[in-house]
Amino acid sequence: MPAGVVVALGLANVLADGFSMAAGNYSGTKAVADDRRRLLQVEERHIRENRQGELDELKQILARKGLRGRVLKDATAMISENKEQWVNLMMAEEYGLPTVEARPMRAAVVIFVAFVAAGLLPLLPYLIGLDPAFSWSIGIAACTFFGIGAIKARWSLAHWLRSGTETLVIGGAAATLAFAVGRLFHP
Repeated sequence: MPAGVVVALGLANVLADGFSMAAGNYSGTKAVADDRRRLLQVEERHIRENRQGELDELKQILARKGLRGRVLKDATAMISENKEQWVNLMMAEEYGLPTVEARPMRAAVVIFVAFVAAGLLPLLPYLIGLDPAFSWSIGIAACTFFGIGAIKARWSLAHWLRSGTETLVIGGAAATLAFAVGRLFHP
């Protein structure tokens, strides 16, 4: 295909996929934030209507963390003096929710920008006229996948080489599938 067609299709795909990923991330993050707000109201109501029951629950949570005797009693009293602190602890311990509120729009923008930035890299050979553009594009895509995986290792237990290779294999499989489907329509 001519380079202009590849760039046009590539840009359309990157922007549409980036928007789709951002929208999905926004919806998911918003659902978690909405659920957190709902559960926050539930916990506040429980504290208001059944303070002793919630104090007992707080004491049980702290006891599971190893507090005993006077320290347990003092910690329970200190935490329950600050309603926001108390509710946040209950949210984390009882429901497994983070103590900070999710920010759906920020999450969506970050995903969109990151997806578009990474997705544009394989189009560079077509934009600047490198020859053979397709081979350069494959190499850049592979390096991008590997780089993303290597960076991801910072937040995982995997070694950067393993994480990079894993992401390269997954991304390569997706790219190969997309290429194969495209070949069905344009042999």
